[in-house]
Amino acid sequence: MKKETSGKDKSEQFEVSLRGKKVPVLTLDPKWYRLLDRVGNEDVKALEEKLNALLKRQGKVNTETKEIKKIKKRLMEEIVGYADEAAAGSAEADQKLAESKRLLEEANERLARYDDEILDLPQQIEEANRGLMRITMEHCYDTMQENTDEIEELDDWIRNMRIQLKKNLIRKQEMEAKNHEIYAFMHDVFGPDVMELFDLRYNPEEQHPVSAKEAKQKEAGTERPADPQGNGQPPVA
Repeated sequence: MKKETSGKDKSEQFEVSLRGKKVPVLTLDPKWYRLLDRVGNEDVKALEEKLNALLKRQGKVNTETKEIKKIKKRLMEEIVGYADEAAAGSAEADQKLAESKRLLEEANERLARYDDEILDLPQQIEEANRGLMRITMEHCYDTMQENTDEIEELDDWIRNMRIQLKKNLIRKQEMEAKNHEIYAFMHDVFGPDVMELFDLRYNPEEQHPVSAKEAKQKEAGTERPADPQGNGQPPVA
């Protein structure tokens, strides 16, 4: 009997099989959801939600980073313009210059925070995705193993039933032949008129007329040897 692999051993095997391989993001693949329909989704929901949240956060960070860079570029252009006006003695330009510098500093701080997330999020997504794939593979393995066990049981059942079917077919043929013989003897001994008085539930002549006729001829000794010339005449001695 094949030794069953423990959950720990399976996890280690999956880790080895995934090592060095680029794993596609499962929650972005419609086929993954179809696979779950076939193997079950126990213990998957939490990791699925975590992975989707990380992907959503990554999308937001990337989008906002692009927007902040656009704002930063505009602020830097404004600062250059206000600096010239402020140097010329414009108090209003000096105030706008200070405000633009403040907004630029805030933009730089936000970009610095997002830079850390931009670096960390891919690793977090990779870890969550690998965890999700590991659980999915375990579900697939367990389901296929259960199916294999049942397939082997069904194979044994089918094989035994085929043997039993062959035995029953032989038994059926033997009983039919015996009924033919009995019917032929009864017909010869009692005659057709008497036979018609019996209500036979199984009449060999009606249900198997050819076999019944052959059995009747065999018992009566009226069977002719085969005619090799095919002219309907008995062979010449």
